[in-house]
Amino acid sequence: MRYGMAIDLERCIGCHACSVACKQANNLPNKIWWNRVLTVGGEAMDTAMGTYPNNKIQFLPVNCQHCDNPPCTKACPVGATYKREEDGIVIQDYDKCIGCRMCMVACPYNARSFNWSKPEYYVDFAAGDSDAPVHQYNVVEKCTFCANRIAQDEVPACMELCPGRARYWGDLDDPNSEVSRAIRGRSYVKLLEEKGTKPSTFYLT
Repeated sequence: MRYGMAIDLERCIGCHACSVACKQANNLPNKIWWNRVLTVGGEAMDTAMGTYPNNKIQFLPVNCQHCDNPPCTKACPVGATYKREEDGIVIQDYDKCIGCRMCMVACPYNARSFNWSKPEYYVDFAAGDSDAPVHQYNVVEKCTFCANRIAQDEVPACMELCPGRARYWGDLDDPNSEVSRAIRGRSYVKLLEEKGTKPSTFYLT
C-alpha cells in the first residue's frame, strides 16, 4: 500500500478551505500551517499576472508531498522523521526530534514548520480531532496525511471542506482507488520531480 493524493488544479478556486480544515482538525498552534495555497500569478497572494483583459491566475495547494524517496529522512540525525513501511506516509516523531531543523533544510517544498516557542492558540481550549497530535516546543511539524484519521478509515481533513472537490485520495498501488482513477487518463505534474524525491502528490492539469 502507498497512500497518495491528486489535486485538480482546474477545480481549485484558491478558497483556502483545505488549509483551514487542516489547521482546525489538527489543532495547529498559532502561525503554523501544514497546508498552504500559493498563488501562481502576481506578486501578492490572490492577484493575477498580466494586464487586463489578458489576466491569468492559478492556485497551487502545497503540503508535505510524502515522497517515495524523501530527502528529509536522510537528513535527520536521530531518525525522528521517517517513512512508514506499511503505507509510505512520512511521519515526524516529536519525542525524538531534537530541533536541529536539518529536515527543513533538506525538504525542497518548504513543507515543514518549527515551533520556536511553547505552542499558543487563539482559543483557550483544544480544538479539532480528539486524537490530534499533541504539539510540542522546539520541534519540527509537518502534514501527516491525517494519519490518525486514516487509522479510522477516514480521509484527510483537507478533503472534507473543498467546495470544488479538487482533491482525490487513496492507495496509489490500487488501480481502483479514487486517486488512481483520478490520475488515469489525465495529464499531471509533480512538484520538483527533478530532485529525485518521487512525490506522492499529483497535480492534475
